[in-house]
Amino acid sequence: MTGKLLNHRSEGPASAPPLLLGPSLGTSYALWDKVAPELSISHRVVRWDLPGHGGSPAELIRPGARVEDLAGLVLDLADALGVERFAYAGVSLGGAVGLHLAVHHPERVSSLAVICSSAHFNGAKPWQERAELVRREGLAGLAESADARWFAGDFTVPELVRDHREADPGAYAACCDALAAFDLRERLADIRVPTLLIAGREDPATPPPHLREIADAVRDATLVEIPGASHLAPAQCPEAVLTALRAHLMGGARRGMEVRREVLGDAHVDQAQARQTPFTARFQDFISRYAWGEIWTDPTLSRRERSMITLTALVAHGHYDELAMHIRAARRNGLTPEEIGAVLLQTAVYCGVPAANSAFATAQRVLAEEAEDSA
Repeated sequence: MTGKLLNHRSEGPASAPPLLLGPSLGTSYALWDKVAPELSISHRVVRWDLPGHGGSPAELIRPGARVEDLAGLVLDLADALGVERFAYAGVSLGGAVGLHLAVHHPERVSSLAVICSSAHFNGAKPWQERAELVRREGLAGLAESADARWFAGDFTVPELVRDHREADPGAYAACCDALAAFDLRERLADIRVPTLLIAGREDPATPPPHLREIADAVRDATLVEIPGASHLAPAQCPEAVLTALRAHLMGGARRGMEVRREVLGDAHVDQAQARQTPFTARFQDFISRYAWGEIWTDPTLSRRERSMITLTALVAHGHYDELAMHIRAARRNGLTPEEIGAVLLQTAVYCGVPAANSAFATAQRVLAEEAEDSA
């Protein structure tokens, strides 16, 4: 390994939820040109090139490579960018990388979209033969037939065909080796993240039954079939792909809003929504997706435990209006007044007596109001 990273392009706010986009064999991250800019409105989008494709070094891959090697390169990239957990979407070989990540590194993947791809690619022989052909003759011949393999009708994207022609033959062949060895059918049921499958109705390489096979095996997966789309659906039918991806990716916001209401109460959330303006809308969306859709839904800690941590943090920083709101939330999450008092007493030791004094006054007021309401 050279220590080099996959070539990539980042778009969108650095504070937004990360979304990694993987390419198909023979293409570059230009495959996402009509999709990534729109997704970057709400996400930190990172699209990457396969080894020897686009701007990625060919030496990142060797003959006999496997999909797990490519997945490792993607994790190296995420680590270098400071991205611990991310949503992932990939086309064909890029989709296979996503499946591998969801099975073998579930702690890194928050959601998965597999586009015009498969849990297997029709056995090893066709890919072994293609690898041998490319190592012997280069990519010029295959590039001539790219349009027929990638697109329906007379559609083409000259930039992608050029990328195919200019890819490194050795790296391309090693990617074929990875496809030859790939078969994840026995592990599909292990995938537990929200999963979207997108099939192109006209796709000869990974036709809809390949995506249906994944959808049938992955719990609560969603399958979308796009009429008129062939193998590179994001290039040929970007609006349809965008619509499906937006609905899929916004699931975290919907779940976050549900949890926010469960913890804070409908009245508070309704007031916050009523005060929302175009200026604050993205911040409110950020809170729903990140704080409530990602952190509060993480099963590692119970809601009771999260309430205790939150109370301590709010006392430490003197956020007493927020503290009042989260004392009410702590009661919804099952904490007794005595347990809340014990938490605040603990803050006197580590946050200071004056801070705890103000916190006890806030808590006493909130608990008294609660008692009056229930009387």
